Amino acid sequence: MRAVVYHGGGRPVGVEDVRVKDPGVGEVRVLIKAAGLCHSDLSVIDGSIPYPTPVVLGHEGAGVVEAVGPGVVAVKEGDAVVLSTLAHCGRCAACETGRATECRNAPNPKDTQPFTVNGRPAYQFANASAFAERTVVREQSAIPIDPRVPFDRAALIGCGIMTGVGAVVNRAKVETGATMAVFGLGGIGLSCVQGGVLAGASKIVAVDVVAEKLALARRLGATHTVDAIKDLTGGGADYTFEAVGSLAVIKQALEALGPGGALTIVGVPKLGSSLEFVVHALYQNKAILGCRYGTARPRRDFALLADLYLGGRLKIDELITQHYALEEFPRALEDLKQARLARGVFLLDRAA
Repeated sequence: MRAVVYHGGGRPVGVEDVRVKDPGVGEVRVLIKAAGLCHSDLSVIDGSIPYPTPVVLGHEGAGVVEAVGPGVVAVKEGDAVVLSTLAHCGRCAACETGRATECRNAPNPKDTQPFTVNGRPAYQFANASAFAERTVVREQSAIPIDPRVPFDRAALIGCGIMTGVGAVVNRAKVETGATMAVFGLGGIGLSCVQGGVLAGASKIVAVDVVAEKLALARRLGATHTVDAIKDLTGGGADYTFEAVGSLAVIKQALEALGPGGALTIVGVPKLGSSLEFVVHALYQNKAILGCRYGTARPRRDFALLADLYLGGRLKIDELITQHYALEEFPRALEDLKQARLARGVFLLDRAA
């Protein structure tokens, strides 16, 4: 079958012939129908996210359950599913109380090698490896959703939308009437904007340097798209969200807070990065929040996001800038680097 493989060592990323194992105990084989291109995929290639190689990339995908291993009870063959990148056991105290992103019992995804490339074992990326015609994932990472959601839309729920909307409603818990600002309008930042709409924020200020992204943010519910946050919010926003992964932008988002405000860092800076700031800046009850995967509860949240889409309250169609064939991966990657995409989505063949 076809898959996008990264070998490291400066070798170009390309589509290669790959084999995937049969599902084992607690595992599911998924026939991938669509997969979104996320900045985290680029971060593996440029070294910002260290990962063992060779690795089959992609982590934002949707498809159909093709086979299940022994002991699988949550899904069955033929189910439409969205892949979750979250490694969690589903049984510990954190998982059972809705804090699956804090689970410490799940296996390390960097230890998983369900693929073979040229006779050599290949790693799975982020519990998913969605840039492949088929993948094998743990049962906890195959989340069933309403099959009426088109696969190219459903795929985006699994990372960008979950991360952005979840940062607003799950982690920051933005209240109705609050003011907020979003720095960086890629797929995740635009989803933060939509999270603000769902939460009932009174002002949603979208900040970016690309005019087309500012226009799209307005279509998705941003009330303002100018860099004058303190004037617009009466002295500073109640909530700010950094969705770039830039230390400079994190500082800007912190400075844009008003008294009692909270900055949620959604973007992922290069591993090992550190940030210096004046501690006194937090004096007026300000807070800095970390946020992993939108503080997701996948089995609850994915279905909820699908229902919001079907009900017209969550806009996903507008997030898709371009569709690609899997063989067009180099072009899609360049489009991502040049900030031409809100989300690019690969459409895979119906059969390998």
